[in-house]
Amino acid sequence: MPIEDFIIELFCQVDDKMLNATKHSQATLFPSEVVTLALLFALKGRGNRAFYRWLINNWLHFFPQLPHRTRLFRLFNSHRHWVDCFMADPSLIGVIDSYGIELIHPRRQGRSSKQIGKKGLSNQRWIVGGKLCLLLNHLGLVVGWDVDTANVYDGSAFQHLVEAVAEDMLVFADPHFAKSGWHPPNLKVCAKGTWNDRMMIETVLSMLTVVCHFKKVGHRVWDYFKSRVGYTMALFNILVQWHGLRPADDGFVHLSIAEFSL
Repeated sequence: MPIEDFIIELFCQVDDKMLNATKHSQATLFPSEVVTLALLFALKGRGNRAFYRWLINNWLHFFPQLPHRTRLFRLFNSHRHWVDCFMADPSLIGVIDSYGIELIHPRRQGRSSKQIGKKGLSNQRWIVGGKLCLLLNHLGLVVGWDVDTANVYDGSAFQHLVEAVAEDMLVFADPHFAKSGWHPPNLKVCAKGTWNDRMMIETVLSMLTVVCHFKKVGHRVWDYFKSRVGYTMALFNILVQWHGLRPADDGFVHLSIAEFSL
């Protein structure tokens, strides 16, 4: 798909979801334009300066009222609440897991008083950054998410994601979500090697890593980092449903966002 057509269609899908959004009298961009640009930033997966140069050099005719770079990224942060419009509905069963995101190299830990990430394990190696926890439904769509520093324990930091769907969804999780004194009825902790359907979440995380370059980001302020994560979750839900969810003969839905890589 040509990038021009993709950006136009993306804006149309965003605008259809944000029917109640109103433009401030002093704003130069509509809220749906801000969210569209934020989703493009999440898809591009590079630093904010490189992304802004890419916009100016290629797509300024689509967004002629584009504000200055720093103002644009402050708008991304202030419009973050709109990502909730793009979250999927819970289903009968789902899966939850965490994903480490590196903010700085471990050798640079402690060099700055403004460091926002913490040191923790991810994929059996140390990182300094944050930890994303995402809850998927049976189709592989993101139902809920949250982010914390990389040193937190899954079962303590992300309890609310499980409890929020207690009436709607049976959630499968790995042993890292087991916690003494906390046994919600809708959480099933699975031992290693069992319930391999949980691997669907690894497929989702792999797509985010390859297409959105999501394993390492360069944010230095926590609010902007959280905004980046939220827009990436919303972007994933939009892209995997771009052509509709088409199950195979065996009922399995193949998810892919590779064709949208920028």
